[in-house]
Amino acid sequence: MDRSGSGRVLIIMAKAPRPGNVKTRLTPGISPTAVTDLYWCLLEDTLSLARSLSDVEVAIVCPESDVNELTKLAGGEAIVVAQKGDGLAAGLTSAFAHFLDGRQRSTIAFNSDSPHLPPSIIKDAFEMLASRDVVVGPTEDGGYYLVGTKVFHPTLFALDGMGTSSALETLLLRARTLELSVGSVAPFYDIDVADDLTRLAEELRIDSACAPRTAEWLREWTLVTARSRTDTEEL
Repeated sequence: MDRSGSGRVLIIMAKAPRPGNVKTRLTPGISPTAVTDLYWCLLEDTLSLARSLSDVEVAIVCPESDVNELTKLAGGEAIVVAQKGDGLAAGLTSAFAHFLDGRQRSTIAFNSDSPHLPPSIIKDAFEMLASRDVVVGPTEDGGYYLVGTKVFHPTLFALDGMGTSSALETLLLRARTLELSVGSVAPFYDIDVADDLTRLAEELRIDSACAPRTAEWLREWTLVTARSRTDTEEL
């Protein structure tokens, strides 16, 4: 919750961890059950990251059907708000509408699978909103992992193109159309495919403190993958 009244809100865009509901691009290489376990770890570590920041109100925005489950996960340390409409574009629009409609304050939304994101990037994003209308954190595949603004703009987010290589381009086009100034923080990566998991596992092997639950899951996954590869080679 907002521990200081600073007027900063950090929103985690999330879903309840259920097989077939989260990180579907990681299957069939990883079983739906294993992917669900991974997402639990990612979400819990991401929530810990958000809670570690001072002077910030932490919130989770999710589909209405997931509110009860994620409220239990939040444990009173973050408010949970049901999004209106389906899909990420609708989720982002309703998130900013909820926290900004009728008022102005620095509000940032980011994804639920970024426990490895350096806290300094989120701090930089909040600072950038002091001089920009919109701040964005680009992903390396043409999307974005973070977006923030101080004022609710109902038409900022496209109803299509989200989650694709054109998502960032579409957002920037909308911002230009609305004559909004845009600042960018450092590019980063999120967890979509198995190669992303391998990259994250290597990073957390060096330093697991930022995401201990995810690091433990990845250690087990790496061992299982190695054993499976060895068994295949011996056939």
